Amino acid sequence: MATKNLFNKEAQNKIKELAESIDFTMLATDLFSLPIHAIPMSTKRVDDLGQIWFLSNKNSEHNANIQKSNDVHLFYSKAMSMEFMNLYGKAEIVIDKGIIEDLYQKSDDNWFKGKDDPNITAIKVTPKDAHYWDTKNNILVSMLKMGIGAITGKKADLGEQGELSV
Repeated sequence: MATKNLFNKEAQNKIKELAESIDFTMLATDLFSLPIHAIPMSTKRVDDLGQIWFLSNKNSEHNANIQKSNDVHLFYSKAMSMEFMNLYGKAEIVIDKGIIEDLYQKSDDNWFKGKDDPNITAIKVTPKDAHYWDTKNNILVSMLKMGIGAITGKKADLGEQGELSV
């Protein structure tokens, strides 16, 4: 796997590409306690600065943890397409009607009583450090390439990985 570190706008674009492609992440909070608190979250948007947005209940444990310490870790994993991202950042709880309306989708009715639910908040995560693995292929193509590499003795081009410095 080739190493390709990305910086600034290129890194922001890669964060956006992977977070939107993978969608679901494990949001880890309370990072300095064991066990950490982790919950699956659906990425609502990645803005032009690479900031990742989620919707959340103001009474949730992860919101309470963010109020104590805004250090968070996101773990994105989409095994079938061999896309992964590990991202550390700073979270902010945002209560802004316009942002919430913009992020809200019909599927969010499963967790909220509509976009006017008084308990709905947005969480904005600003990346500070990230690493990615992206094969550009699905798992079957990657396995085939590994098999051919094992037979021929040549390293297979399995994609790229690297640091994302924003």
